[in-house]
Amino acid sequence: MARWSPLALVVALLAVVGLYGPTTAVAAAPLTVAQAISQQNGSAATVRGYVVGQPTATTTVIRSGYPNDYALALADAASTTSTSNMVYVQIPSSFRSAWGMKSNPSLLGKQIDVTGSLGAYFSHAGLTSSTAFAFAGTTPPITTTTTSPPPGGGDDYYAAANGKTGAALKSALNGIIRNQTKLSYDQVWDALTATDQDPANANNVKLLYSGISLPKTSNGGGGDQWNREHVWAKSHGDFGTATGPGTDVHHLRPEDVSVNAARGNLDFDNGGSPVNQAPGSLADGDSFEPRDAVKGDVARMIFYMAVRYEGNDGYVNLEINNSVSNGSQPYIGKLSVLKQWSQQDPPDAFERNRNQVIFDRFQHNRNPFIDHPEWVASIWP
Repeated sequence: MARWSPLALVVALLAVVGLYGPTTAVAAAPLTVAQAISQQNGSAATVRGYVVGQPTATTTVIRSGYPNDYALALADAASTTSTSNMVYVQIPSSFRSAWGMKSNPSLLGKQIDVTGSLGAYFSHAGLTSSTAFAFAGTTPPITTTTTSPPPGGGDDYYAAANGKTGAALKSALNGIIRNQTKLSYDQVWDALTATDQDPANANNVKLLYSGISLPKTSNGGGGDQWNREHVWAKSHGDFGTATGPGTDVHHLRPEDVSVNAARGNLDFDNGGSPVNQAPGSLADGDSFEPRDAVKGDVARMIFYMAVRYEGNDGYVNLEINNSVSNGSQPYIGKLSVLKQWSQQDPPDAFERNRNQVIFDRFQHNRNPFIDHPEWVASIWP
């Protein structure tokens, strides 16, 4: 029998267990932002970069006055200003209170690690469906979940849309939100008393354009009563008040009878003369401008309608264009202005509560642009 020398025996043992010890998994180093930009293939990765602001459009990143907590931008240097050298990071609802820019403006200039899927966001190189956030070098990663996703409006509801952009996102959202309970036009009266209840007076509803509060029981067609305003004017597509787009509470709001008549079927744009009984609202021969406090509300209702009604379930195909002369065609404008309004007036507590009430009690579907305002720029860049 051959005899092993002590050295040979040691070498043999090392060969069995691996060089100086058993084999262990080594965590991959975080990608740089440049690497993340070049690897937009849907794979999971951790990206390390400096927070350089909040993306609000494909080529726009702001460094102050953040409108919400939905996104941030990373770059390999804190001084980067070119959006082509940035990755846009989607912030899921469970991370927004800890990592959103509106709630945490001091994050600007900090180096952080984010784990997610390498894929387009805002039609730009991005990191979506993020699962972990941490300051660079922090061990273990910080995965703060102090804020629960809104019931029914969390990432589970939008799972089929996550990671998509443009036409694919619009199609996915349509597939999600067209699964709804449909109301009759009479049922809309009762629904509006709940969805638009005045937070300061449970016996009243808050009117959209005029901003005043009226008793829930003061509804009808008489002077100084409120009625059902179709924010997407029902003549734009000629869908009337039949069940479907004509009764969809996501775009029906209480409004003073005379103010409703003043709006009529006008498209939306800036400018005009003051509207009687609706302070801050303006109108001219071809357009209507609501008061500042609800400009975003109006825009997001229009965006909802254009995504919900695609002509694929027996209803008219509604689309937004940049015109204010749409007549009875199934179009409404003005897209460029509605995008501005949505950005300058982000969702507030009243609008978010309204979305939740519609989901919980009436239609059981949601307006995705209230939950994810950043999707506006992805679908309509």
